[in-house]
Amino acid sequence: MLSQFMVLFGFFALVLVSIFWINKAVRMFDRLISDGQSAFVFLELTALTLPGVIAIVLPIAGFAGAVYVTNRLSTESELTVMQATGYSPWRMARPVLFYGIIVGAMMSLLTHVLVPISLHQLEMRKIEVSRNVTAKLLTEGEFLHPASGVTFYIREITPEGELRDVFLSDRRNPEAPVTYTSNVAYLVQEGGGTKLVMVSGLAQTLRTGGNRLFTTFFDDFSYDISSLVSRDAIKLTRVNFQLTPTLLSAPKAVAEAAEISEGAVMLELHGRFAQAFLCVVAALIGFATLLVGSFSRFGVWRQILLAFVLLVGVKLIEGTVAAPVLVNAALWPLIYVPSIVGFGIAAVLLYIAGHPGLVRRLLPWPRPKEHVA
Repeated sequence: MLSQFMVLFGFFALVLVSIFWINKAVRMFDRLISDGQSAFVFLELTALTLPGVIAIVLPIAGFAGAVYVTNRLSTESELTVMQATGYSPWRMARPVLFYGIIVGAMMSLLTHVLVPISLHQLEMRKIEVSRNVTAKLLTEGEFLHPASGVTFYIREITPEGELRDVFLSDRRNPEAPVTYTSNVAYLVQEGGGTKLVMVSGLAQTLRTGGNRLFTTFFDDFSYDISSLVSRDAIKLTRVNFQLTPTLLSAPKAVAEAAEISEGAVMLELHGRFAQAFLCVVAALIGFATLLVGSFSRFGVWRQILLAFVLLVGVKLIEGTVAAPVLVNAALWPLIYVPSIVGFGIAAVLLYIAGHPGLVRRLLPWPRPKEHVA
């Protein structure tokens, strides 16, 4: 059973991760390519989003794998054979528990290590990309707006790196907007900045006070375009960037650095542990709910629907307990309430499955008649 659970879990995880990741990658592709970034940058940034995507779909894949395998075992009467040999529902749930623990261990690795590191690195790369003004400006045939009040246009970029027929409009000073045009220009890296060197061009300055236009012809002119990119200080103090040992050792310092409440730190910290428990809960609920039902020519859609509703109920509890913890950090034990409720639901379902008389009284779906040899 455990091997079947892992095979189907891998299948569902692969499908769901592909769907979520492709959806996120398409949105990022449009944004990065429109900014003139290379395909390598796109692949790097989308790869850094992968751990977060996997962490989202892991409980869903665990639940789907447990439901699918249990349904197949029930359809092929393998569960009936195991029950006939004396296996109790608690004994049959043992491989499901091991399966949930394995999925929970994967979730722990993601939430405690891989996701914080990937988010930190992703933010660093986004800042670097946003400051790469050269890539933003090297797009021919389009009017670009690298900063508010600035318009840039290049008709053609030659293989030698010449920018031909350049148009640059700087309207950041509303009292004296300036428009530069030139036949040829070059981007030059100098002193840690980027300069646009225009050759054989014209500068037109409009004095709005007296509606007067001043024109200046130049043979060559250097324009510092580094100022078009914001140089705000890099701030990587968000709580989800921090590793778990840091959150455990200095929650107050993390809260002050991120300018959030200590309750938000506790929610992030204990939420990482709770996510692993919820993976186990999802697998147990999916198995126990289908174990309560029995073979039917109409399928087990009612049991699957009930399992889904129960899992949604656990997630609703998770959302409900978050608000009190945000207000009062001392209430962090509430974060584990959804997991406790989920284990309780699974235990009740397994108890009911071991007492067929309760099933007939409590649940509407039929059970097979007992045959006397």
